[in-house]
Amino acid sequence: MRLLALADLDELYRAPGKVVLDKVLDHVERHGRAFIAHAPFCVISSAGPDGAVDVSPRGGEPGFVHVSEDGKTLFLPDRPGNNRLDILRNLLAGTGKVGLMFMIPGFDDVFRINGTATATDDAALLAQFEEFGRLPRLVLMIRVEEAFLHCPKAIMRGRLWDPDARLDRSVLPSGAEMVSDQLNLGKLPVTNAQIIDNYRQQL
Repeated sequence: MRLLALADLDELYRAPGKVVLDKVLDHVERHGRAFIAHAPFCVISSAGPDGAVDVSPRGGEPGFVHVSEDGKTLFLPDRPGNNRLDILRNLLAGTGKVGLMFMIPGFDDVFRINGTATATDDAALLAQFEEFGRLPRLVLMIRVEEAFLHCPKAIMRGRLWDPDARLDRSVLPSGAEMVSDQLNLGKLPVTNAQIIDNYRQQL
């Protein structure tokens, strides 16, 4: 098996076109702003000082991520999760570099942001992000370095929004059941419906 080197990529792939290179902006303009305003979901990635990487989903009502007037900063509230805080620990201990992908149900396009994040628990800022009857614990402030639309091919290949591609949930055990099996914890003391209901109370 041949292991590839960086130079091999130029033999395997053609060079990107001019538009692909030129579409990368250093701010969020009106189309990006509208996209983020309609997006109820994004994925954020980070790397820590030791090279540890993490990627994590974030969600809320459409527009849960705010964009500054000049398009140079994003404000991403942090909601309750499992308290591992992998993303936050990476950012505050490392360079703060992040990558984000915003997605809108039914849209094959993806809007991407690369930048540098800091965190604040400023009360006035937190107050702007009340959702589900709660304030976030902190808000990430992300300085935009690259902003661009990503082509829809991956979503199209994966048929992510295609109703005919949806699987019945019974195909796999619930997430809680799978973790219980992985850790040999035995039968769950509560039903999956109770677990999901508990999650809904913590949104």
